[in-house]
Amino acid sequence: MLPFRRDPVIEDYHGTKVADPFRWLEDPNCPDTIAFIEAANKRSEGYLDSLEIRGPLKRRLTELYNYPKQSLPRRIGDRYFFFLNEGLQNQPLLYLRDGLTGRPRLVLDPNRWSEDGTIALVNLSPNKEGTLLAYTRSESGSDWQTIHVHDVEAGHDLPDIIRWCKFTNMAWLPDSSGFFYTRLPEPGSVPEEDAVNFSRVYFHRLGTEQSQDELIYERPDDKELSFHVGITNDDAYLYLHVTRGTNPENRFYYRQLASDGPFVRLLDEHDAMYRLVGNDGPLFYFHTDLGAPNGRVIAIDITKPERENWQELIPEQEAVLDQVALYGDHFVTAFTHHAVAQLKLYNLKGELVREVELPGIGTLEGLAGRREYSEFYFAFTSYLYPTTIFRYELADNSLTKFFQPTITFDPDKFETRQVFYSSKDGTRVPMFLTYKKGLQLNGQNPTLLYGYGGYNISMTPAFAPHIIAWLEKGGIYAVAC
Repeated sequence: MLPFRRDPVIEDYHGTKVADPFRWLEDPNCPDTIAFIEAANKRSEGYLDSLEIRGPLKRRLTELYNYPKQSLPRRIGDRYFFFLNEGLQNQPLLYLRDGLTGRPRLVLDPNRWSEDGTIALVNLSPNKEGTLLAYTRSESGSDWQTIHVHDVEAGHDLPDIIRWCKFTNMAWLPDSSGFFYTRLPEPGSVPEEDAVNFSRVYFHRLGTEQSQDELIYERPDDKELSFHVGITNDDAYLYLHVTRGTNPENRFYYRQLASDGPFVRLLDEHDAMYRLVGNDGPLFYFHTDLGAPNGRVIAIDITKPERENWQELIPEQEAVLDQVALYGDHFVTAFTHHAVAQLKLYNLKGELVREVELPGIGTLEGLAGRREYSEFYFAFTSYLYPTTIFRYELADNSLTKFFQPTITFDPDKFETRQVFYSSKDGTRVPMFLTYKKGLQLNGQNPTLLYGYGGYNISMTPAFAPHIIAWLEKGGIYAVAC
């Protein structure tokens, strides 16, 4: 028998009594909880080991998961940084390629940082020359991170280490003398309940101790505010995206990079989402959902920032505007329409230039590029399409595959189609069905139905090796969006 019990715990919520007999299982460090988990695992493993299909299925899943996975490249000058997992490595490795056809060379291998491979490289910020990397490490999936600095040419880390960070990025000064970042209070300096409050922006100068870092901005009057720091592509402005918790609404502050004066609170109403896309001098471009739940692009001249002077460049559409980037002289936009990705190019006036044809029904997993280059990259995936990296050249509108993984299954034997169903309130909702070609859809096939609805996250097509194993056995995979 499992070490299982029911405790006589009853809570009275405004006159309603609610029994909670298994509350003791909420403490993962309790000896009783640990004993229960160990006993449950032993029982389940005993049953699973008795199944004849387990061995062959495990071998097939191992084959399916053992394929190369590459991240979007990050171009710095003629250098291209990218992550690559050859197949079954715990953590992807960071590589550098000189030019598009250069031989990749290893920069960082997080798998060497711990015996069990549970220390991850989370965030990466190269300097303008690509000779120094500020990066963050996370242990065992923790949100807490430490910032390290790597000298690419020398091949080793510098002594600089910065602690007490969560979800921080690093913004380098143009001369590479240091970078801006955000961190939380040192443990023990605030009450435990405020451990994730009182975010502050600091500047770290290379070669100095963390205790010498310069405080750039804080808001002790509003302890729940968090900051994401950045520098505009023209190196003219230091800016802050200011958020509260996980709310999508944010604020936007800026100041001249060369100034040590106060930040200008350009957007301080916390009334919508505002994401800086880029700027041309004092003309700032934002992706926002202000008055447009599906998103739009506006321009704000910071010399006359009143709302009556704002310009709408790309209006709201039926499709949801997920991402906007400024590459070359184009707004590169990623839309989702009925859970299917669209990629469109606009000029700086907001006029549609063209829609880029994608490989099929799928999802854009990211965009990568810089304003000064005429190329950009995007990642595309679908249920039968492992994440593939494409390169688009704006000069001649050419689209080529930059990286395509090989995997041990034949996608031509399967198909994905989209259907629609009506929800309880009559809303027309899309659903994807993936199965073997020729399979008779007679209601008698084993079907795995998946859905998710939290945090305003849409379920869009994505590749998952374990689903391939299900499809190969004759199953149908259904995703309700």
